[in-house]
Amino acid sequence: MRSDRSRETPPWLSRTVWGMAVTSLLSDLGHETESTVLPTFMAALGLPPAALGVVEGVADATASFVKLGAGWYSDHIANRKVAVVLGYLATGLSSGILAMANGFAPILAGKAFGWFGRGVRSPLRNAMLTDAVPEQARGRAFGFHRFGDTVGAILGPAAAVGLLASAGSLLQTTRRVLWWSLVPGVLAAVVFAIFVAERGRKPSPQRSFPHALGQMPPAFRRYLLGVGLFGAGDYAHTMLILAATQLLTPSWGPMRAAEIGGSLYVLHNVVYAAAAWPAGAMADRLGHQRVLAWGYTLSVAVPLSVAAWFHWHVASVLPIAASFCGAGLVNGVQDTLENAATGAFVPKERRGLAFGLLGATNGVGDLVSSAIVGALWTAYPALGFGWAALLMALGAAVMRRSATPGFRRPRP
Repeated sequence: MRSDRSRETPPWLSRTVWGMAVTSLLSDLGHETESTVLPTFMAALGLPPAALGVVEGVADATASFVKLGAGWYSDHIANRKVAVVLGYLATGLSSGILAMANGFAPILAGKAFGWFGRGVRSPLRNAMLTDAVPEQARGRAFGFHRFGDTVGAILGPAAAVGLLASAGSLLQTTRRVLWWSLVPGVLAAVVFAIFVAERGRKPSPQRSFPHALGQMPPAFRRYLLGVGLFGAGDYAHTMLILAATQLLTPSWGPMRAAEIGGSLYVLHNVVYAAAAWPAGAMADRLGHQRVLAWGYTLSVAVPLSVAAWFHWHVASVLPIAASFCGAGLVNGVQDTLENAATGAFVPKERRGLAFGLLGATNGVGDLVSSAIVGALWTAYPALGFGWAALLMALGAAVMRRSATPGFRRPRP
């Protein structure tokens, strides 16, 4: 019976891996609920759309650069778990700060505080997850974690829509939803504290930040070049909602088009969640960078299809839904395997900095890509998405080239 049970439960699917997945589910449930209602809440307070752009931009920039410093610092301490718990707690409590806000300044402070916590926890958690599983199972472990994260991203908007149906003024209702989102956010920190165990590790000797950067292997720098080039074209996928709404409005009307766009984004997240674990399992056999390069290459078709929507004025839901599904598939591969591949480049004592560099590279790419695609969209939408496809293709080419020497044959 004991051997049957061991076959049923993979050895890598430990209490720690489960704990991290449930933690991410709860955290995403909280902050995706918050993110869904925040634009409406700010509008109800009389704030202009530009204020939302400033809030989101400052929050993303804060998270990106905090990841870099937090990852470097964590390599020099023996225990990462406490900082991760505090990071999740900060993200959860930020919903309460937003719920009490009555103007732009406290909203900006609350969002930045939450994303500061996100920047602290992400590289440290990824380093802990890498240490917690065997090398040959990293893809599956990160895929399972990403699955939990994305289920939260599906449930969060659904919960927000359901809670918005309650009685009260728009301001009162959105404030109530923000208070509710505090609960799963704080529970995420509690789950991580109770269920996740940190393996004993010897911290690396104290090094200055420039010296630590100089010690990163050349192969890892080439890998980050591929990630950075791809990221410079990888616009925020919420822009697909705007694209679908604009294209469908002439046929369906603005309200119905917005509903369809939101529903297609939920479909995107469902595909994203479903793709994460299979992508990780495939990469454990064929090589993480190689499968990631395939995912990058496949992703080029998505912005090209969006450019085609605009060029031919597509107003049919089916082809637009296909592009949303493609984007979700690519995200499942990308987010799983970028993390899984990173852990193999550096020794254990430098993984915090490695994940911090990955997070900062992706953060800068997110800011650059969405800004450029948005600016070109104003001139001609197909031009913006065509530019995105070009940068993503360059990133895929670099990743394919750097993946070849590191190809790992399937283990027996």
